[in-house]
Amino acid sequence: MVTLKMSDVVNIAAIQLNGDKQNFILDKKDFKTGSRGYYGQGKMVAGGKKYQINIQVVEIGSKPKPEEEKKK
Repeated sequence: MVTLKMSDVVNIAAIQLNGDKQNFILDKKDFKTGSRGYYGQGKMVAGGKKYQINIQVVEIGSKPKPEEEKKK
């Protein structure tokens, strides 16, 4: 089971995997699709195994509408 919890003070996501917990810093990101959000990555050890973690948090509705893109 994976649990994701975001901090309101600093952009940190806490990942809990197989009982082991680690924090990851998330940076603001403008995705190639036009959407906005946050992204973080790193590695962690859980249950004696190594894992690569990729976190993508996308703001729903942040992608510009086609009409807005044409006006720019």
